[in-house]
Amino acid sequence: MHVVILAEFAAASGGAEKVAVESARALAEAGAEVTYIQAIRGPVDPLLDHPRLRRIELGLSDVWSLPAWRGAASGIWNGAAAARLATALDTLDALPRPPDCLHLHQWTRALSPAVLPVLLGRGIPVVLTLHDYALACPNGVDYRFDRAEPCAVAPLSGACLAAPCDPKSRLHKLVRVGRAAALRLALGQAALDVVHVCDGSRARMERRLGALRVRHHRIDNPVRIERGIPAEPAANDAVVYVGRLTPEKGADLVAEAARRAGMPALFVGAGPLEARLRAEGAEVLGWRSPEAVAAILRRRARAVCAPSRWLETGPLTVYEALAQGLPVVASQRSGAAEKVVDGETGFVVAPEVVALADAFQALKDDALTAHLGRGAYDRYWRAPLTLAAHGRALFDLYARLKDEYLMRHCGMTGDPTLPQTALSGGAPLNRSHF
Repeated sequence: MHVVILAEFAAASGGAEKVAVESARALAEAGAEVTYIQAIRGPVDPLLDHPRLRRIELGLSDVWSLPAWRGAASGIWNGAAAARLATALDTLDALPRPPDCLHLHQWTRALSPAVLPVLLGRGIPVVLTLHDYALACPNGVDYRFDRAEPCAVAPLSGACLAAPCDPKSRLHKLVRVGRAAALRLALGQAALDVVHVCDGSRARMERRLGALRVRHHRIDNPVRIERGIPAEPAANDAVVYVGRLTPEKGADLVAEAARRAGMPALFVGAGPLEARLRAEGAEVLGWRSPEAVAAILRRRARAVCAPSRWLETGPLTVYEALAQGLPVVASQRSGAAEKVVDGETGFVVAPEVVALADAFQALKDDALTAHLGRGAYDRYWRAPLTLAAHGRALFDLYARLKDEYLMRHCGMTGDPTLPQTALSGGAPLNRSHF
């Protein structure tokens, strides 16, 4: 099987690209031929160095690096992105093993909705992983920044258009509405297969995608961590938050709840709340490498907190904490809460100061913290979210979609006893191709 992974960066600038890179590596290690198409010029993760993995760079600009009017126009519809992607895919079609599946991970920073007709017109299955809610919601996170709560209005309805919900301004909201409208036009009546990384995202998007023709699939994000000796959280001192320091992710809630509980709070990351947190006396370390974060967690974390006010899909740091044997305090709105067993591997609470402070207060009990840490470690490693498991899940999905495509368009099946020539340049297709 030849899979094309399409993302805007080739190194982790966020969770979507991290997953895209790790997915590409997992598929290559599972035996697939993989082409990684990188939209924006920039660093390349060493994970993409593999004999079965090639990389193509489209050389596009990040819309946030452009003058405002050009960034807005490119974000709504980037014709150059569509043209460059079409040329790259034409090159791949000329290979002895042309692509069998196209998998898009992110499109809002350079690619724009303009790439969707290009992908959907290639005559092979197209998959989109939903790392956020941009397929339905103009601001991408299905969250009312003006009210600090998840959105309850129908996407692109009159109430949606009137809502001052954008994190930046009404002008930014207008541009994002234009992008969302372009997205709907680009999809038209085409069927799209989407992958959700948590159950909550799937349930919400099934309700909010309206008339779009979408089939929903569920695959966990991979976690690239080796099994080692469990951490000793009861010997540590702080509640640790890792990520962007923003109100919607709840960094301010951690700081206030920790103060009330009389426990140190440690922040790894940066963002709009950084100066405020420092001024209030919080310990803020800034961004650190994945290896440094893992070391900090083992050395300092009594628990890791994911207190999101928005309906976050799958914060990877939470899974990495559980894998090390660290308790997690997770917002009940976060996809991370699905991996936390309340009272056994951590606590699942409302994203509110009082609820978080109560959880932090409980964690001051050494015996309880040790118990939760052991539970987290044991439960995670009974069904670890490894790259290999992620690769197998993707392989199975692609093979199923390819079989369905052959049945629907060519009257074929994946039965290895039947000759199958379509889409293979005249060579017989059978299960060995998948």
